[in-house]
Amino acid sequence: MTHTTTCPAPRPSPSPPPPARPAPAAGRAAARRLLWHVLVLSALAVMLYPVAWLVASSFKPGGEIASSVGLWATSFTLDNYGSALGELSGTPAWRFLLNSTIVAGGAVIGNVLTCSLAAYAFARLRFRLRTPLFAFMLATIMLPQHVVLIPQYTIFQQLGMVDSFWPLILPKFLATDAFFVFLMVQFIRQLPRELDEAARIDGCGPIRIFAHVTLPLIKPAMITTAIFTFIWTWNDFFTQLIYLSSPDNLTLPLALRLFVDLQESAASFGPMFALSVISLLPVLLFFAAFQRFLVQGMATSGLKG
Repeated sequence: MTHTTTCPAPRPSPSPPPPARPAPAAGRAAARRLLWHVLVLSALAVMLYPVAWLVASSFKPGGEIASSVGLWATSFTLDNYGSALGELSGTPAWRFLLNSTIVAGGAVIGNVLTCSLAAYAFARLRFRLRTPLFAFMLATIMLPQHVVLIPQYTIFQQLGMVDSFWPLILPKFLATDAFFVFLMVQFIRQLPRELDEAARIDGCGPIRIFAHVTLPLIKPAMITTAIFTFIWTWNDFFTQLIYLSSPDNLTLPLALRLFVDLQESAASFGPMFALSVISLLPVLLFFAAFQRFLVQGMATSGLKG
């Protein structure tokens, strides 16, 4: 009897490993990344140079500011800040700072409160003419400020509110900034309606749903509104120039303009730059305190479950 021996089939040889990435290609990629970082940092340095020059010039003597464009000073002085914090036309500088704080703080409170209420109404409530009213509100974003300037001034003049803070604060309590209303509407629309329905089953009405359910969830959008309102109001010059005239009611932007009008020589540049730095500090501190909510609020990402 003959036995047949079967030879096992040969195993396929393993595939060769992929060739390593050539070193020149990796070096070119690293060089491109390095070049990109250098370009970005160079652009950042160009944009920040005026601010750095302003801060550096606030510590220079007045005569050196006009003759030097560099950042470094041959002499260092704090007299500019002492002069800036003194009196301007008989009004102390702290009064200008207080006026700006009152106007910006009132604008922030008014916008955050009323814009959130209006946004909740457009996003969640059902009422007649809701869509046309929302479209009309969005149309006001494209309306130039100068178109309504004269009617608004006439109204406030007849009410006896000119040369006071009311024309700068009162409109913010009427949800007149359509951009922030639209921002919050988009944020609220991404919140699950099941939360409202669950609260309604528990006996909550629209006001309690807004206060206990919606309001805590739209905090990023509210902080975004607060940041932009504070910055825009603090740096506003035109509107404050129209309504404020008494030295005791002037804000920091108007005080800086008054400083420019009253300067008589190059020696006044130092105190003016020092007052400019002082006016920048509240904006930087406010932004630094809430900047982590800014991107989240602008993205209107809603809930993450």
